[in-house]
Amino acid sequence: MASKRQKQTISSNPRTDVVDAALALAAKRDWANVTMGDIAEEAGISLSALSQMFDGREDILAAYARRVDADVLESYGQGGGGSHRDCLFDILMERFDRLNRDREAVVSILGSFCADPKQMVIALPHLGRSMAWMLEACGIETTGWRGAARVLGLSVIYLAAMRQWKDDESPDMAKTMASLDRSLARTERWAETFGI
Repeated sequence: MASKRQKQTISSNPRTDVVDAALALAAKRDWANVTMGDIAEEAGISLSALSQMFDGREDILAAYARRVDADVLESYGQGGGGSHRDCLFDILMERFDRLNRDREAVVSILGSFCADPKQMVIALPHLGRSMAWMLEACGIETTGWRGAARVLGLSVIYLAAMRQWKDDESPDMAKTMASLDRSLARTERWAETFGI
């Protein structure tokens, strides 16, 4: 416990330490059984201090999603020279590459969503925000009803690919890439048909 407290005092961002602690616990055991008290202990802070930083486990997951967004946007930059479909494929695969760093934790968290669908419902606005950033990075408009439809469509595509990614442990993520490519192709045809 002392080493955790020592780590906490030299950290520049205690919120980052909390997210890291939550991921470490999720990687070791089922996320459904991880409590806020467990996270506070793992991060080396009091439950009172944790309550001032985060509203609950869902808030910690939202902070992790923002971290992933920032990492992907930083490494991807401002889009490539290809089509919108190519850009979306590349940036979502970049996202899966980033998630691979925390694979055990993310798979544990996804498993808990299946056991408690309420968590998924709570996470949907955060997913929409993340997908809006991915669209923006590809130079795709996200405002108005068309933008809302694009965010919703990309969220569905991402969730379908994530189901494949969860079981795809190959180094090149070939199954995930194939699933993502098929979904993007179908959605591109649909979007052209309806002018979205």
